[in-house]
Amino acid sequence: MKNFFILFVITIVLAASMPPYKLNAENEDAVSVSGRTAVLLEQDSGRVLYGKKEHEIRKIASITKIMTSILAIESSDFEKTVKVSSKAAGVEGSSLFLEPGENIKLKDLTYGLMLRSGNDAAVAIAEHVGGSLDGFIYMMNEKAEQIGMENTQFTNPHGLDDGDNHYSTAYDMALLMQYAMKNEQFREISQTERYKAPQEGEAWDRIWTNKNKLLTSLYEHSTGGKTGYTKAAGRTLVSTAQKDDMSLIAVTLDAPSDWNDHISMFEWGFSTFQKEELGEKREKMNVKDIKEGTFFIPYSVYYPLMEGEQEKLKQKITLNDNFFHNRQDVTTAGKIEWYIDDTLIHSMPLMYEKEQAKKEGFFHKVGDFIRTLTGGTG
Repeated sequence: MKNFFILFVITIVLAASMPPYKLNAENEDAVSVSGRTAVLLEQDSGRVLYGKKEHEIRKIASITKIMTSILAIESSDFEKTVKVSSKAAGVEGSSLFLEPGENIKLKDLTYGLMLRSGNDAAVAIAEHVGGSLDGFIYMMNEKAEQIGMENTQFTNPHGLDDGDNHYSTAYDMALLMQYAMKNEQFREISQTERYKAPQEGEAWDRIWTNKNKLLTSLYEHSTGGKTGYTKAAGRTLVSTAQKDDMSLIAVTLDAPSDWNDHISMFEWGFSTFQKEELGEKREKMNVKDIKEGTFFIPYSVYYPLMEGEQEKLKQKITLNDNFFHNRQDVTTAGKIEWYIDDTLIHSMPLMYEKEQAKKEGFFHKVGDFIRTLTGGTG
């Protein structure tokens, strides 16, 4: 049973790791944006709703700090105290005005990093979490590889220009934000408008307000994000928004009118797409020529569709070769895939259960676990 459970988990994780459904060509001009590159991604499915040179490599400035933030949050030291080094306190650019030798919680540094974009906070976090600046940069690139950021390289934790060595793409940064937004603590920080942090040795507190104007004043559906700017990178922005049951991620790189770009993309996305249920948890599936037992899917799946795509949906079921030779009471029988026309949009394992099997409760729990692991809903 242990080996089967491990195989089951691996099968579902692999099935969920698939490229997003690409846009129809006519959608690429659906929104006018000032950014040199841009992307609009649906959070749960990862579907690219809109793209403009979204895989083009560019400088990214302070949206780098999304990675720094999530690594700080995922560390075991989030509530612990950090001693600020002279190197951290002396970093140029946007600053929290940290003092060399002062003690401050890693949690407070992370809020300052995201709300006020403190470069000094970025280095203090990196030195503490990574053991050294180089150690943390290694962690950043390892995490990027795990997430699937194929066109990204980090050389620092803050995003200050480093020639052509520190870079990413709009699409990769959307993947990073998609990953980070699954973390409850990150979501809380990202959507915080004002934060108070005690200052060692002073009777007064530091008070930080969020630089993200979409969140604080411009867009009612905003749920967070991160701003960035250097002269070489231009204005960079990652932001998130939610309306009804749909959550979207927008990214622009080198965008003179980024606030308007993001509002336009969000409004277009919310008005053009609706989340539709492709399959319901434990929904029975018919498999040709096999009458005994029950085929079912382990979790519910929803997908954003635009008008006319519902009619183009197709299902394809493929059974494992060994299924016909060794039918266990409950087993992974194969996979089920959904297509729009001939383009694969989602794949998940197809489960099989013998009529006399009495293990339904166990597999409900497994289904819930895998649903959480892969970002499924239901």
